[in-house]
Amino acid sequence: MAEPLIRMENIRKSYGRVQALEGVNFHVNESEIVGLLGDNGAGKSTLIKVLSGAVPLTSGDIFVRGRRVQFRTTSDAIAAGIETIYQDSALVTQLSIARNLFLGREPIKGPRFLNRMDQEEMNRVADALLKQVGISKNIPPTTPIGSLSGGERQAVAIARAMHFDSDLIILDEPTNNLGVAETQGVLSFVRNARDSGHSCIFIAHNIHHVFQVVDRIVVMRRGKVVADDIDPKTTSVAAVEAVITGMPELTGGAPVH
Repeated sequence: MAEPLIRMENIRKSYGRVQALEGVNFHVNESEIVGLLGDNGAGKSTLIKVLSGAVPLTSGDIFVRGRRVQFRTTSDAIAAGIETIYQDSALVTQLSIARNLFLGREPIKGPRFLNRMDQEEMNRVADALLKQVGISKNIPPTTPIGSLSGGERQAVAIARAMHFDSDLIILDEPTNNLGVAETQGVLSFVRNARDSGHSCIFIAHNIHHVFQVVDRIVVMRRGKVVADDIDPKTTSVAAVEAVITGMPELTGGAPVH
């Protein structure tokens, strides 16, 4: 069996006496979209923060393509090909769309020692990316982030992950507060990411959105994984909701591990 892209083994995270994660095993395969579900407080956000380098794990191991890694910062995770898009992804409201897309990774034109940003190239790429993530209206790439809607800001954050070609893109509630067209743009982006060889972790309270795009569903409850191999093609939304809420039986033929 091929080595997963990401493998997390026996992950524990405690805050004093509070056990946020208790021996979690979790993996994402190459070119796979995994839906990570669970009620508030289930441990989803903590697991993602550990994987993205935002918080240190208490114990356990993380492997990227079979190589053990240590993420002390989010920069470590980004360097390993893991990009995380949170609901409130950090965007600089005073800067333009194009500048936010390239923040810290701006293309340079002319001699490198002059350090002149290639604004034309940033604008060109930004314009194409916005269309890719479902923004149909013509928003100039020079528009400040502060004048965009919440959905448009989310689209910019997603576009940034697309452009820098991350191996794993973590989407934390990416369709929250989005209109119908913007939501479909996000879901389309997730499908395109898989088709072009990327993997995604998709976290959402809207299970119907999850069912539209994921290959496999993992459910967490009280800091533990209670199901890690639910196939959305052979089970129902109601059956998954039963696992999330802790009902004793899962109907619909999905195995629980």
